[in-house]
Amino acid sequence: MRGNMRRTEKLMRDWMFTGPSGKRRPIDLPHTWNAVDGQDGGNDYYRGTCIYEKNFSKPMYGEDECVYLQFHGVNASAKVFVNGKEICTHDNGYSTFRADITDILAEKNALRVEVDNSANDRVYPQKADFTFYGGIYRDVEILTVNRSHFDLDYYGSYGIKVDTKVEEATGKIFVTACTSGADRALVQTLFRLLNAKGVVVAEKEGIWQERKHAQHTGAEEENPDVPPAKKERYQAVLEVPEPHLWNGVKDPYLYTLQAFLKKDGEVLDTVECKCGIRTISVQPDKGFFLNGKSYPLRGVSRHQDWKGIGNAISCEQMEQDMELIREVGANTIRLAHYQHSQYFYDLCDKYGMVVWAEIPYISAHMPAGRENTFFQMKELIVQNYNHPCIVTWGLSNEITISGKHRKDMLDNHRKLQAFVKKEDPGRPTTLACYAMCSPFHPVTKISDIVAWNLYLGWYVPGLFLNDLFFKFYHLKYPKRCLGYSEYGAEGMPNLHSAHPRRGDHTEEYQAKYHEYMLECFQRYPFLWATYVWNMFDFAADARNQGGEPGMNHKGLVTFDRRIKKDSFYIYKAWWSEEPFVHLSGKRYVYRREKRSKVTVYSNQKEVSLYNNGKLVGTKRGEHAFHFRVPLETENHLEVRAGELKDTAVIYRTREARPEYKVKKGKSQNWV
Repeated sequence: MRGNMRRTEKLMRDWMFTGPSGKRRPIDLPHTWNAVDGQDGGNDYYRGTCIYEKNFSKPMYGEDECVYLQFHGVNASAKVFVNGKEICTHDNGYSTFRADITDILAEKNALRVEVDNSANDRVYPQKADFTFYGGIYRDVEILTVNRSHFDLDYYGSYGIKVDTKVEEATGKIFVTACTSGADRALVQTLFRLLNAKGVVVAEKEGIWQERKHAQHTGAEEENPDVPPAKKERYQAVLEVPEPHLWNGVKDPYLYTLQAFLKKDGEVLDTVECKCGIRTISVQPDKGFFLNGKSYPLRGVSRHQDWKGIGNAISCEQMEQDMELIREVGANTIRLAHYQHSQYFYDLCDKYGMVVWAEIPYISAHMPAGRENTFFQMKELIVQNYNHPCIVTWGLSNEITISGKHRKDMLDNHRKLQAFVKKEDPGRPTTLACYAMCSPFHPVTKISDIVAWNLYLGWYVPGLFLNDLFFKFYHLKYPKRCLGYSEYGAEGMPNLHSAHPRRGDHTEEYQAKYHEYMLECFQRYPFLWATYVWNMFDFAADARNQGGEPGMNHKGLVTFDRRIKKDSFYIYKAWWSEEPFVHLSGKRYVYRREKRSKVTVYSNQKEVSLYNNGKLVGTKRGEHAFHFRVPLETENHLEVRAGELKDTAVIYRTREARPEYKVKKGKSQNWV
């Protein structure tokens, strides 16, 4: 969302950072102090308070303008000072917040941000299978705007809220805009809808709506004692005959909504956002529907961090993540376990990715953290409400890992559920249940729809148990909508086996596991969504598994985004329409067996395998093709599917390669 009348200046360079050592050094943003120690294992990365300082000149602005300081991501708690005066505090490491600094600006200004990711019992997350990177890891900006403007003081929003629906072949766009500092007797609002070609297709003036004035400091109830401060609300309904619908990855069509605040014909402020017209529904026996048609959600989860960088990533790296997700053919993303960058939500809108959005209310309920769950949920919804890609709000993740404070936890979930439905009646809520959470547990009945994090066939032996769970749950609760919020297996691209088994961390077992899961999901069309855990390997400093401490290796792609594991291609074979053929096992170069299993993944119906120029065999089928190949000393393998081909070179050896097995030693899960 952006405003044409607004001026934004980024404050990304020439900061001074005081870290754990106490030494002051220059840095540029984005930045985290845990890019190294948060990824090397040992669960000993620094969690505490660090200081960021920057001097900046007074921006140019007129008497009729005001100036905001705006942060898009500071983890986890921030205390902000300008010229020695505390201007705001913020307890959410993943969202946008801002403060009006007009009245305290000098010609030269000193900005100081105290950032704290220390352990406590009131700000989420505190216990989870990922690293809580500390730092200012998203953009910081100076925002200059007319004193009469679309409201900037409400939970990081931009002042406009958009709902859409389709009634009898007419698209309706319901717009609510809040203004600040504007006398309603002197100003007007205008809303304009443009199609993807920039042509105006609807336009309407806003109608002033009388309302009570809410306190904008985090209170959840409206407070009549808070002065109005000239906060006004306007509404309009724009209509589009035969609208072009936002239709997922096939056709993610976006309109642009523009909002203008005018006085005597002069535009004082304007903001705009992308707008997708679409309908969603979920049925317990048929799954997810988009625009009235069945649309099974099959996709991946994503953590935002990168190897050696942590969460201080660039827009280019977000684009690379999206390109890989698009290549694998996913149509949905669970953005775990917190609010992600607005830029990434924009990418999801643009490319048609259906999104599960959630807050980091995770692993253990903290009675002192109840208020923080509502605050983070409020910011998540308010800041992301207009994204057509988002179809569900996640209340919590694996909250029953800790059994403490059960009564208080259930009460908080019920109130959080009611709160979300009041904030957004149009989207269902969901909840990701812990593997050991019984289907009979009352927390599983609170959200509108539900899903489980289950690793049957990885942490627990028996891939067939996935089938048993689906059958049992659907039989017991035929009116509940069920999904799989997490499933997966660790896979190290340097570990290999001719006889892959659960727990060996080999690339081959990970692929075997995912072959089964994809076949399994096909048998249960009532599943509303399934999410691979995870698209990318990610940092979890408490872990020590697979021979590389500090990491969760369940990704289809490595942490540095350089290697697509073989399991990536089984998903591409199922989900992608881009013709391809992939010969698995390229990294399993040295093999002891006389006859070796060679697997081919492809979305073509027929593949032929050759070894040293001789045809091994031709197979017809779908997705996965398995061959048994007698090995020579040196084997030049080639698979062909029409004009498509892929190659590999493998060798037969007398002795097994010890480097293909995970080294014995302490194996530590995060829990």
